[in-house]
Amino acid sequence: MLPEERKQIICDYINQHQTATTVELMVHCNASEATIRRDLTELNKLGLITKVHGGAMALQNKVMSDYKVSERANLNQEEKIMIAKYAAELINDNDLVFIDAGTTTAGIIDYVTAKKVTFITNAISHALKISEKGYPVYLTGGLLKSTTEALVGAACYENLQRYNFSIGFFGTNGVTHKEGFTTPDVEEAKIKELALSRTQAPYVLCDHTKFHSTSPVVFAAYNKACIIATGNIPESYKADPTMIYI
Repeated sequence: MLPEERKQIICDYINQHQTATTVELMVHCNASEATIRRDLTELNKLGLITKVHGGAMALQNKVMSDYKVSERANLNQEEKIMIAKYAAELINDNDLVFIDAGTTTAGIIDYVTAKKVTFITNAISHALKISEKGYPVYLTGGLLKSTTEALVGAACYENLQRYNFSIGFFGTNGVTHKEGFTTPDVEEAKIKELALSRTQAPYVLCDHTKFHSTSPVVFAAYNKACIIATGNIPESYKADPTMIYI
């Protein structure tokens, strides 16, 4: 098991049970005491759980931080693939598609089957994948944010105002009914907000870890986009009219 995968499993277990002892986590992850203690220390530093004597507690109101793409790429892969496949099927010929930076949105590119499609993206790595598949693709331009590999800033914002997207796919760090869709960085939030507002059919892609989580900056209200999700998401979200649960 990869370290980042194990940490995600630990987070999920703690959030589900509210508390967990070190011994419980050792059994659940089939890992040594030293490994679990080290993981709990790192997760505590990231603000994802609260480490206590003998184990850890869930946060009452999770606040999500930004991670490097390399740290997120291997998390919840099965869920991300399912979501990406479903999203790709929504793309039709003659669509002008916006694809936001992010690891879940990146997966869409692998499964697109429509032929006459043009893409706009603020992720250089996405643009390379799209181009390799033979589709026309435009980059938004702007300042490269190294953590998320997203293009942001004034030039990006100005260029996005030229487009009216027929469909768009967005990543998020957190989603709640009250706060809506949130992300850690204000500059990235501005780009997401503008692109989403210029999209006729906007979709936010969420694995189960994003629910009941909040990052510092809101980029859209909960009812402003349709969510595509899978996995063990809270029951309170599944019946929402804006939810596609697969």
